Amino acid sequence: MNNEEINPWEKIPLSDYESHMKLESVMQLQMMNRMMAHQFALCEAGTAMVLGVAGGNGLEHVESSGISRVYGVDINADYLSQCKERFPRLDGVLECVCADLTADDVVLPHADLLIANLLIEYIGYACFCRTVKVVNPKCVSCIIQLNVDDSFVSDSPYLHVFDGLERVHHQMSEAELTYAMKSIGYELSSRVEEPLPNGKKLVELNFAGNDVD
Repeated sequence: MNNEEINPWEKIPLSDYESHMKLESVMQLQMMNRMMAHQFALCEAGTAMVLGVAGGNGLEHVESSGISRVYGVDINADYLSQCKERFPRLDGVLECVCADLTADDVVLPHADLLIANLLIEYIGYACFCRTVKVVNPKCVSCIIQLNVDDSFVSDSPYLHVFDGLERVHHQMSEAELTYAMKSIGYELSSRVEEPLPNGKKLVELNFAGNDVD
């Protein structure tokens, strides 16, 4: 595999990613953590899956959710290794899965609740819907970022580490995501919007499955 074929998320150090995300001018790590407490309590679920789990931000909320098994999925094996090290108290509950969601033959276990935060931007609607059908959850919770300008990565000292993301980034639209999810049997059930200090905003969209097997 040559350098152009490697997903840029496999090359971004977790420390740089998280340092950028928790800057006072960005605040996405802190805001997503707070929103994930709500996501894990979204519906009665024995199992949950977090797509793009990275270092495990928000996984501490699993302990009070009643969820007995949570799958953390990411393309970056180093992220998953650090995630497991950070949550020894979730031993026997947390299972990390290294997977490329853009692969046509991706195999994932079933989960009652599927969480995807700042992930759909990097795989696109069609790929995300295909993943949802593989996991077959009864409810889905997504956080997407909406931008007030053309820049999807906030300015920061770590900006250079994200240089390759333009190649895999997709602009997000609430309406298009809602339409795509409806086409596979998931209706929008609730919406939460949280402003960020840099003029961007995080929007949580929650979907309930219709007659999901």
